[in-house]
Amino acid sequence: MVALSLIGVLVLGGAGAVWGVQHRLTSNIEKLGDPFAELTDRPEAAAPAATADSTASLDATALNFLVVGSDSRISAGDPDQWEVGAQRTDAIMLVHLPADRSGAYAMSIPRDSWVAIPGHGEAKINAAFSYGGPTLLIQTVEQLTDVRIDHFAVTDFESFKAITDELGGVQITLKQDLYNGDTFVLPAGEHLLTGEQALVYVRQRHGLARGDFDRVQRQQAWMRAIFARMRNEQTLQNPVKSVPFMNAVTQSIAADDGLTSDVLTDLTDRAKDLGSSDLGFFTVPISGTGRSPDGTQSIVNLNQAAFDELMVAVATDDVATYLAAHPDDVDLLPATAS
Repeated sequence: MVALSLIGVLVLGGAGAVWGVQHRLTSNIEKLGDPFAELTDRPEAAAPAATADSTASLDATALNFLVVGSDSRISAGDPDQWEVGAQRTDAIMLVHLPADRSGAYAMSIPRDSWVAIPGHGEAKINAAFSYGGPTLLIQTVEQLTDVRIDHFAVTDFESFKAITDELGGVQITLKQDLYNGDTFVLPAGEHLLTGEQALVYVRQRHGLARGDFDRVQRQQAWMRAIFARMRNEQTLQNPVKSVPFMNAVTQSIAADDGLTSDVLTDLTDRAKDLGSSDLGFFTVPISGTGRSPDGTQSIVNLNQAAFDELMVAVATDDVATYLAAHPDDVDLLPATAS
């Protein structure tokens, strides 16, 4: 699943009023090197937004993160330990932070989306991570979207479980009884889920009417619930809570070397006034499921025309306008996920 999230990245540094604490938290992040170094023919970087006096401000620039969840983030950036086919991403999310700092948009790209992977022909998009790690996945997404990726991060299931437990659980409404395989866990209704229970919630594969699409919404709902819990409990305002929480967050992340302390400080500034209602979670436009050309794989077909229009909005930092005009083209996360 996509586990680093908006939350992990946006709030990072919030507990670092003391330099020593901030330095320790930053050093917790596993570094992936520079996955962008070998990329060429990339999309244009976002232009700085105009400030009130009509001048461009470098700190008023939209940012795009590619965030993925993998079975294991360990050695994700170490070529000596990379095994082709050993790691596929369970979830892929493009996170867009507008220049005006008014919100954030987390767009899930179904892992089975059938796309062109540079040097490998057509395949499911999550195969790009398996074939060539972060660099090839970034190249694949940039080629697909024509959106420039500024930063890359990866994490795993178990890390998100730890973050949840540091918060004392998260509030989620279950539309149906929760099972771990054949074992009953919780009845339908509103619950404060532990990390282990939330993990069961997002890993459930059977009994979901829309299969992986509902599973993606559960991942998004968990992320939203963490953000809401953190805000409601004022976790970052209480040093007793904030340091253990931020320690869990930073230990959960592997990211590109460009995610420096200055970037993290900027992200904290962007996030400080955001509430749960300022976060938009949705799945990109799709036209349905099908089979690969050779008939051997179940795949997701993107709605290319609607997808391209959305990505133009991302590239031009106008996602809010797109969503207002095309609310039915994306799979918006409802108040209660399936």
